[in-house]
Formats: sequence, structure tokens, C-alpha cells
Amino acid sequence: MRKRLFFWELAGFLFTGAAGTLLHFLYEWSGGSVFAAAFSAVNESTWEHMKLLFMPLFFFSVVQVCVMGKNYPNFLAVRAVSTLTGLALIPVLFYTYTGALGFHVMWADIAVFFLAALGAFALDFRLLGRGRFTSLWQQILGLVVLWGLAFCFVWCTFRPVALALWRDPVTGQLGI
Repeated sequence: MRKRLFFWELAGFLFTGAAGTLLHFLYEWSGGSVFAAAFSAVNESTWEHMKLLFMPLFFFSVVQVCVMGKNYPNFLAVRAVSTLTGLALIPVLFYTYTGALGFHVMWADIAVFFLAALGAFALDFRLLGRGRFTSLWQQILGLVVLWGLAFCFVWCTFRPVALALWRDPVTGQLGI
């Protein structure tokens, strides 16, 4: 069973990496579609790059919980914890390295995204295997966190918060 879980987590990491990369360009490729804006990056802000991790991870989670949720009664709570960890890694790693260097480089930005995805799925694998967070209230909280994040990512694309995390460093604007 652990080997099967490893392959699911590896597939999730690969899917998230590939889909997140494609979502970086989808809004532009779609000609500015409002539908595409809800799921893809609409600018170069850190928040929109966090969305590139969240959206594929969220959609993969829906598939994963349907296929293997019965085998892991802690799935929703664990996925919420690992998702929050991956999302936190993006600004922490990005602002740490750019603060130390004083500038950013494309390859390091890409590495930050993949390290955050790897961190999320590695933590997920570890916590699912340990069988923690199995109570009903933890599963409900995990579900609320995941759907709440989905709502926030879509909402803040159209109604961004006036903070640096949402500001496009290229144009200086917020949101679309």
C-alpha cells in the first residue's frame, strides 16, 4: 500500500509541476479569458504564482480522494496541511533568496515552484503514511481549508488585496 501511495504522490508532483507550468501561460494564450483567469496566473505577483501550485494540486486532490480516499481516512486533513505548507514555501523561498541576492533570476523562480510542490507532496506522503489527523472534525476542517483556499484564489484574482503579495512587480498593478 505504501508503494501505491508513493506512486500517487509522485504522479501528483509531476501533474502539479506540468499543469502549473502550463497555467503560467494560459491566461495570455486564452486572450485574457475570464474563465482562464480564475485558474491561471494573470500577472507576475507572488500570489498568482502561489495559484499555479494550488490549482493543479487541488484538482489532483479531487481525483485522488475519489480513487483512494477510503484507504486514507486522514486524506483531507493531511492534504490541507501539505497544501498550506507548499503555498507558504513559495513566498518564504522567493523572498528569502531575492532578499539575499537583491534581485531574482528565472531559474531560481522556477526552482522555488518545484521545491514548493515537492515539499507539499513529500509532507503529504509522510503524514498519510503515519495515519494522523483521522478524526471527523479534522477531515471537515481539511475540506473547509481546501475549498476556502480555492475560493480565495479565484476571488483575489478579481478583487486583489492591496498588499505586496498581490502586486505585479512588472506593472505595479493588482489583479487583472
